[in-house]
Amino acid sequence: MTNKIEVSWKGQMLFESVAPEGNVMIDAAPEVGGQGKGLRPKAMMLTALAGCSAMDIASLLKKMRAEVDDFKIEVEANLTEEHPKIYDKVKVTFRFYGKDFKKDKIEKAVNLSEERYCGVMEMFRKFSEVTTEIVYVEK
Repeated sequence: MTNKIEVSWKGQMLFESVAPEGNVMIDAAPEVGGQGKGLRPKAMMLTALAGCSAMDIASLLKKMRAEVDDFKIEVEANLTEEHPKIYDKVKVTFRFYGKDFKKDKIEKAVNLSEERYCGVMEMFRKFSEVTTEIVYVEK
């Protein structure tokens, strides 16, 4: 299967990415001529990583009947100093909110996403050291 997007210049450093599923704006920081009207490309990469895992986990928790009140995924990444600047270390924190957590099922869902389903995480592992953590927040 082939995925295809098209990026169109909208002036200055603003671009629009158009995919079959929707559009997203891309922009640069003001100090390099951007206007802050969209995500920066590297932030989009981190968003793709969190989004990929989030969708896996939401689906798996529902199938496993291990629903939580809410969950959030935080991604922190270290950007190298030299050009081309890349993320060499990435930490993904999965935060689950609720009570009476079915921790075994939640951990299984996270592990399945990390190890089997999330292709974006597998791509990140090709160039970064990826670590993960699960945090439970009692409500």
